[in-house]
Amino acid sequence: MVCILPACVVDGGTSHYVNSKSFVFLTGQSLGMENQTTVTEFILLGLSSDPQLQILLFLVFLVIYLITLVGNTVIMLVIRIDSHLHTPMYFFLSHLSIVDLCYSSAIVPKMLVNLLAMHKTISANACFIQMFFIFLSGTGETFMLSIMAYDRYAAICKPLHYVRTMNKKMCRQLVGVAWTMSFIDSLVNTVLVLKLHFCGSNEIMHFSCELPPLLMLSCTETLNNKITLLSSVLFIGVCTSLIMLVSYTHIISTILRIRSAEGRRKAFSTCSSHLIVVGLLYGTALFQYMKPSSISSVILDQVFSIQYSIVTPMLNPIIYSLKNKEVKTALGRIFKKKSSSQLL
Repeated sequence: MVCILPACVVDGGTSHYVNSKSFVFLTGQSLGMENQTTVTEFILLGLSSDPQLQILLFLVFLVIYLITLVGNTVIMLVIRIDSHLHTPMYFFLSHLSIVDLCYSSAIVPKMLVNLLAMHKTISANACFIQMFFIFLSGTGETFMLSIMAYDRYAAICKPLHYVRTMNKKMCRQLVGVAWTMSFIDSLVNTVLVLKLHFCGSNEIMHFSCELPPLLMLSCTETLNNKITLLSSVLFIGVCTSLIMLVSYTHIISTILRIRSAEGRRKAFSTCSSHLIVVGLLYGTALFQYMKPSSISSVILDQVFSIQYSIVTPMLNPIIYSLKNKEVKTALGRIFKKKSSSQLL
């Protein structure tokens, strides 16, 4: 016999009581003598259980998401419309905007719904899909930034060979490699999660389905998942970091050899936006995944997750717009053409 309040299973005259809160979100199918059940939905506990604070957080993240959508869409449209921006640097920047839109859209819409919902649930399949796109976007962001660092190296250190080196075919190949590596990384980690069995507790101590808190709910051994996650983070982190480190070592060396102060300023200005974005992403993401367990904190984890997965995608187009003279000039030309056409 199975009853709901309180949830129980009668087997041979013995009643086994099950937590009623977990029972609502479980399939209710017995798994042998242990009466384990398979989780079909997860509960995203989010940032706060205070209703008033949740409304405030909803408004804050709604504004952030709208800015992210508008900012990155404008960047992509400006690059596409203005022929002056049809260069390798802006080709890579447009793909960075795509990654940022994907990153933010994978997390924020569901977060906004849960901030206003009574039952903050997400189906198991939706959770795994969200995790896949979080991996895809996060890995894609690091690869795009490393490609952009290499592009700046080619432009500043090898200016006479820049057009030949960074031709259209080369640019497409670099972007293709970035997306392919990101897809493989996200697919491998997601497939390994699909092999796990989730039972018992279904409460994720996070606002999204990131892998580390999800692994804590598994009833089966997660050693392979942890090894794969750590290996992928180290491999991708080391590879992309080395590309950026070597590129900027040569860039700084070349800039210091420029005799005029104005020449040094112009050369460095083309890298300043990229350096700020790299600092924002790597400073938070690496600490999030590589910090010692002794300083682990749910609140700290969530703060850093918000920084690199929600705030950074919003800041990237703002930084590139405000710090980049060519983007501002292109925006001015577009608005001027639009005003002129309306007057006519």
